[in-house]
Amino acid sequence: MSFPGGRAEPGDPTASAVAERETLEEIGLCLDASHRVGPLPMLPKIRRGLSLFPFVYFVDQSVRSQATVRMPEEVASVFWVPLQHLFDPDAVTQLDYSLDGNELTFPGVQFDEHVIWGLTLRVISSFAMLVDRPLPALESR
Repeated sequence: MSFPGGRAEPGDPTASAVAERETLEEIGLCLDASHRVGPLPMLPKIRRGLSLFPFVYFVDQSVRSQATVRMPEEVASVFWVPLQHLFDPDAVTQLDYSLDGNELTFPGVQFDEHVIWGLTLRVISSFAMLVDRPLPALESR
């Protein structure tokens, strides 16, 4: 599970332009500066020397209804999670993951049949820290 995103291209003037272009390409949601709340802290070297520059956007229902799978090779489904659900202690879960023969357990947030975990949960956590409200899924870590 992840937010829309991808690498910067030569024509992208800013990190927010990358976020807006990738969101349009992947899920058909047309974001612009009027929707942008602001950046979250950059996450350095998340993988193979890549850094992540996340942004927060606010869109109303009329804009959200535009979102759909546009790149099925990258996006299986599009759905919205109510913000308050992320802070619900009853939604806390764990995800068991096998990597190179090692069994690992990660904190997560259950939403319907989906588990929010990993890098996506880290991005949400950086938002939670900015609003001074820790995520229950990460409080015991």
